[in-house]
Amino acid sequence: MPWLPVAFGAGIAIYFAAEREPAWWAAAALATALAAVAIIVRRRSIAFPLVLAVAAVAAGFATATLRTLALAHPVLRAPVYNVTLSGFVETREERERTDRIVVRVYAIDAPRADVLLERVRLSVKKGTAPAVGSYISLKARLSPPLQPLRPGGYDFARDLYFHGIGASGLASGPITIAPPPEPPGLWLRFASMVEGIRDAVDARIRATVKGDAGAIASALLTGKRDALTQQLNDAMFISGIGHVLSISGYHMAVVAGMVFFVVRGLLALVPALALRRPIKKWAALAALVMATLYLVLSGAEVATQRSYIMIAIVLLGVMADRPPLTFRSLSVAALAVLLLSPESLVHPSFQMSFAATLALIALYQHGLPWLGAGAKSSLGARVALWGVREMVALVLASLVAGLATTPYGAYHFHRLAPYGVLANLAAMPVVSVVVMPAGILGLIAMPFGFDAPFWRLMEFGIDWMSAVALWVANLPGAVGHMAAFGSGILALITAGLIAACLLRTPLRLIGALVVVVACVLALRTIQPDVLVAASGDGFAVRGPDGRLQVLKVGNDGFAIREWLAADGDARADPRSLAAAVKAREGFACDDAGCVAKLFGGGLVAIGTSPAAFADDCARAVLVITTRMAPPECGATVIDRTASRQGGALALRREGNEWAITQARPRGQDRPWAPAGAGGGARASAPKGGAAEQHDATPGAEDLGVDD
Repeated sequence: MPWLPVAFGAGIAIYFAAEREPAWWAAAALATALAAVAIIVRRRSIAFPLVLAVAAVAAGFATATLRTLALAHPVLRAPVYNVTLSGFVETREERERTDRIVVRVYAIDAPRADVLLERVRLSVKKGTAPAVGSYISLKARLSPPLQPLRPGGYDFARDLYFHGIGASGLASGPITIAPPPEPPGLWLRFASMVEGIRDAVDARIRATVKGDAGAIASALLTGKRDALTQQLNDAMFISGIGHVLSISGYHMAVVAGMVFFVVRGLLALVPALALRRPIKKWAALAALVMATLYLVLSGAEVATQRSYIMIAIVLLGVMADRPPLTFRSLSVAALAVLLLSPESLVHPSFQMSFAATLALIALYQHGLPWLGAGAKSSLGARVALWGVREMVALVLASLVAGLATTPYGAYHFHRLAPYGVLANLAAMPVVSVVVMPAGILGLIAMPFGFDAPFWRLMEFGIDWMSAVALWVANLPGAVGHMAAFGSGILALITAGLIAACLLRTPLRLIGALVVVVACVLALRTIQPDVLVAASGDGFAVRGPDGRLQVLKVGNDGFAIREWLAADGDARADPRSLAAAVKAREGFACDDAGCVAKLFGGGLVAIGTSPAAFADDCARAVLVITTRMAPPECGATVIDRTASRQGGALALRREGNEWAITQARPRGQDRPWAPAGAGGGARASAPKGGAAEQHDATPGAEDLGVDD
């Protein structure tokens, strides 16, 4: 059973690696045929598991294909301006500088648009976002969903596609709330009611708890993650406890666990019930109800939905007299999530939560048999031994979960938390024992007007957590940076982790060896020498000192920040980035363009004027230009058409040639990246050589980094 979701997930991964959208009928027919073969050979001990594994792979591939087909919607291909649109507000988010809304379009006037959009996501002025369910009209500037900022980077367009969003943009005028031309629908009315409750809870918490503590308290209960101060926000993630800010498996487990044990304890006080009724099942039902209410109140984001499904399966297992936390229950949860939302596989929250849970179950089932020792000792010895066991178990659990999730954090966020175990050991017990219980009690007491003491108790625990985060973030070596590595290496790490946890023989040591080998390969990944933004307004050149020298000639600072982070460069910090961009360190510029020295020798020229070609083609080994270079140019040339057609470009020098990797490979045709929006990069090579081109498979999604 535990290997079924592994095979099913492999099929989903194959789907996302495809360059062109598969035919749904072919995928469905293959999965059906293999399932039939598996049924036919079900009594054969060797053939059955092999055919079943292949059938599960085909089923995963077909599920992802059919999911994409069911969500099919138009995607904007080119920017449009002065768009007039009207529709219903489906979601609203409060951000640090602006608010953000998703509008289900009812009518749109955009003469130059090539498609009729169904949903758009808009940034609006801070504090002006209308309530969920409102019918609004406004003018906006719309852009196509953002493609990866570098080859193998975060695929923003894919993320938005699976949220049903075909364009993003900025409101360019006042927002008018008008009577709707038709009823908003039952689901939207329900969403509006829930949003009203969330707003009321948020306002009540902020009235009692001010500043960062109030923002964190609201985030833990309502999912409203608006602005923390930059210092505390950075400290939370540097220290390794930033996961607290996103409602996921930990929060669901604490809420459901607290309700389960409290309800069961209260029922146990009544002997007639404790002796004659299944109070454990009743407590599990109460915990499931509370988890459901928490899911709705917190906004039911994708990560929260996945966590809820897993908690629900565990609680249903308790009600069905099944062991609550085993590889089998984890397998059922993974299958349920992937069936409902196959795109979750490439999301970091899915990868990190299931990796941590898998490692913890393996630890408790295979690694800690000695924790039950000492049961026949004296009372004092048992109490002392219990304390030691709990302390050791907490340390090991934090260490194992941290190690299991580190590769995924490094891949998606290029960040390591060397003191993550220390921070979690110091902060999370207080969050579990004080912050979350106080928050739940505050919600229960709120209708009766006695909630303020619980918010203050919650503030006390949050202040402790914040102090721990700031202390750990200021320790020497607290900031860890990790250069980007390929999705193939991440897949190898995943295979090793699964083998190490699921195999029951010494063969699982092979899994650990695979993880070690993959980590070594990740550290030895060769980084690009030159990067070009898809907009043609940002550039990076690896200088003689081995660091990227960055140049911004437009507004593409976000791409430069991503490049530095992916290079393991500490200058990705917003303050350091601003200084690096302003200084133009390593570039010599004039009115005709800029020149930078390249690691290993040679010059890279970035030209904006035809007058620069004579010198650039004679002196540089690579010329990047916004114009068309003369055919007799003696350097490799990348013109603006290359980045427009192939998206962001990464170039690596290989002797006298350049290996070019595109964020959007030649021939790619997916619903979120249609072929009509671009082709391949054009690079004219110097005489006597050819520019080698390599296609890059888009990497996994980032978590929430989609501004």
